[in-house]
Amino acid sequence: MADTKFSTFITENKLNPARIIAVSHKLETLQRSDRDLKLAKRQSKGEGADKKEAPAGKPRSGRSVTQRALNAALSGKATISGPTKQRILRAVNHVLEQKKKDKVELKTLF
Repeated sequence: MADTKFSTFITENKLNPARIIAVSHKLETLQRSDRDLKLAKRQSKGEGADKKEAPAGKPRSGRSVTQRALNAALSGKATISGPTKQRILRAVNHVLEQKKKDKVELKTLF
């Protein structure tokens, strides 16, 4: 395994990659409120006479971190897209928060 910033961070903080995947799945799974936000946004863009204001807030992506993406981040051989990096960051920050540690920024991991 190559020494990437992400892999050294994971080993230093003793984070389990399987736990990161599980937390990401919990964080990114679409909820009923997310579907309602998407529906309201779609209805506000419609050509109806009574245009509603777009809802505030963003829905979850619905896509969690995969094992393949995490392996690519750990090895450093493949390029990782920006949204995938953000999903990994959210999951890592959630695990760190549970361990009573400070949150990190994207620059720290990648």
